[in-house]
Amino acid sequence: MQIHLIDGTYELFRAYFAVPKSPGPGGVETAATRGLFRSFAAWLRSGRVTHAAVAFDTVIESFSNGLFDGYKTGEGLDPDLFGQFPLAERVTRALGLVTWSMIEFEADDALAAFAARAESDPEVERVLITTPDKDLAQCVRGERIVCYDRQRDVVLDEAGVVAKFGVSPSSIPDFLALVGDAADGIPGVPRWGKKSAAAVLGRFGSIERIPKRAADWGVPVRGADALAASLVEFHEEARLYKTLATLRTDVPLAETTRELEWRGALRAELAELCREIGEEGALERIPKFREG
Repeated sequence: MQIHLIDGTYELFRAYFAVPKSPGPGGVETAATRGLFRSFAAWLRSGRVTHAAVAFDTVIESFSNGLFDGYKTGEGLDPDLFGQFPLAERVTRALGLVTWSMIEFEADDALAAFAARAESDPEVERVLITTPDKDLAQCVRGERIVCYDRQRDVVLDEAGVVAKFGVSPSSIPDFLALVGDAADGIPGVPRWGKKSAAAVLGRFGSIERIPKRAADWGVPVRGADALAASLVEFHEEARLYKTLATLRTDVPLAETTRELEWRGALRAELAELCREIGEEGALERIPKFREG
């Protein structure tokens, strides 16, 4: 069994910026939803999908906003994009894909939680977390749980994570805490960059294990004394940023791995949605419909 766990939020954003705006028959902007539908329909036709689920950030804010005021919000998000989230979720459900609409937790948390669950299932050969988002690199385990960039057809396994970031998957939250993550509103620790973070975390693994004195690091890093002083000064902030960057694996998801099997689209629901978004005649692109 091979499982695809799909970042629906990323897919909708990608579709939104890939195609020009174009309202549907009702005058509501639906171009991104149409793009997402076409992309997913082609993917399902490829025959590569047997078990899959899609997670969306139904609301942009989550529990993390209560931990840090600067964490990502929906402020500044184009209403034409934000308004398509409900449509996009309806599309993936009508396509017959298990769809998780996240409110308290984030879509990334849902993907991380199910990946951890699938890892313990002996029937699962591989889990592909379908997103280029660097946060989810922390979930990678050997060649069994990998990140997959669907557009570029690139797989990132554990060796790939180390080659790309200079640290192991388990150190990705520490890495993001030090260097920052603009997408999530995490500012990082002053003076720290990718090279210095990779060098020091490559030796110590986590922020908590980094000695306060640069003389005790045992790795050559430019400006080590200034980096050490900055980490001491911003140590509490760094620990908070690490918490924000660490994905939750305790998300309550009802489905088992077997229940992610794709058994076909729902004809009536999909036909109605296609009329709504101006995708008439699209049913012929669907390779299989669910019986009953």
